[in-house]
Amino acid sequence: MARIEPFEAHAERYEAWFERHDAAYISELLALRPFVPLTGRGLEIGVGSGRFAAPLGVQVGIDPSPAMLDRARARGIEVFEGIAEALPFADDSFDHALVVTTLCFVDSPEAMLAEARRVLRPGGILVIGFIDRDSALGRHYERHREASVFYRDATFHSANDVDRLVTDAGFSVLSWAQTLSRSLEQTEDIEPVRPGRGEAAFVVVQARSEKAAR
Repeated sequence: MARIEPFEAHAERYEAWFERHDAAYISELLALRPFVPLTGRGLEIGVGSGRFAAPLGVQVGIDPSPAMLDRARARGIEVFEGIAEALPFADDSFDHALVVTTLCFVDSPEAMLAEARRVLRPGGILVIGFIDRDSALGRHYERHREASVFYRDATFHSANDVDRLVTDAGFSVLSWAQTLSRSLEQTEDIEPVRPGRGEAAFVVVQARSEKAAR
C-alpha cells in the first residue's frame, strides 16, 4: 500500500522543510545535476512536489499523493497518479529516470527497479538519490523514526544495499557521488559534491539499463 497519508495531511510541512533547509536542498540538487541527462525524455518516480524534477529538467512525474501532484503540476511537471511498482507507461518510454528519497518509501524496491528498467529504453539512465542508512544522518533518522511524520514508516537502505538492488535489477553502475557530511542543523552553507560513497549522508548513484533493444 502506498504510504501517502503523511504527504496528503502535511503537504505544507513537507514544502517548508526545503525552505528551512535550503542549503541542504541545494547541496542535494548539485549532487544530482551532473548525473541527470540534459536531453531526452525523463521521468521522476516519486516526484513529490516537483522540487527535484523541475530544476533538473525532468518533464514527467508519478506519485501516489494527489496533494504532492498538485504542487508538481504547478511547477510545470506533467504528472500521473500511481505507484512506483506499477508504472502506467509503455515499455521503452523514457530516456532517463530519477528517483530521489523515494526508495525508502516503496513497498518493494525490487519491483520499482524492475518497472524503471521496463519503461527505460535500452541504455537508459537511472539516477537514484537516497539517505545512506549507515551515515550519521541515516542513523539519526532510524533512531527517531517514530517521532517523524514522514519517516515513521520508511525503510532506509545502505549504499551497499542500493548497489546490490540496482545490479540485480539489470543495471550497470556508472558513478557514485555524495554530499551532506554534517547534521542538517550544522548545514548552513552549500556543501561541495564529492565522488564515491561512505562519507556523507546523501548519496547519488547513476546506472545504465543493460537490457537489449527489441
